[in-house]
Amino acid sequence: MPTLQLQVTNNSVQDRLLLRVSTQDSEEYRIYFTRRYLRELWPHLTAMLAGHLANTAAPVTSVDTSEPGEQMSFEQPFREDNVNYPLGKEPLLASEAFLRENGEGAALLTMAEGRERSFKLKLTAGILQVLCSMLRAASEKADWNLALDYHTAVSQSTHPGKSLLH
Repeated sequence: MPTLQLQVTNNSVQDRLLLRVSTQDSEEYRIYFTRRYLRELWPHLTAMLAGHLANTAAPVTSVDTSEPGEQMSFEQPFREDNVNYPLGKEPLLASEAFLRENGEGAALLTMAEGRERSFKLKLTAGILQVLCSMLRAASEKADWNLALDYHTAVSQSTHPGKSLLH
């Protein structure tokens, strides 16, 4: 499922960030991030950028998603028309994450709601840069006071394929 658009907004009433992922098939996936979830996930995202995806990272003004003719752009508004919600309209409340390498220049982030719903997001360096930038900006807008820098170290005890969050 190629990613077409990403959006991260602050839901101040529920004190959560809402990640919306739109695909070229007019499907939209919604995932809630709590403050704790983002705080725990952030070091792993930045480690993936600095590690496995480091050689493919470049400053982003638009993102090539490696699908012919498909790009994400910051100029386009988020699509809202004729959308299907494969996981339902109620956002998945992410409580677990799995981040792993997925071939050269790619990674796979699985966000899960315990034993309920889950969503897999295919990442390139460009998409991960955009996602991190959006999460960081939304966190600042939410006034969560998280130190979301790009040099956060990840504990050596984390093993590939192991759940990052519980």
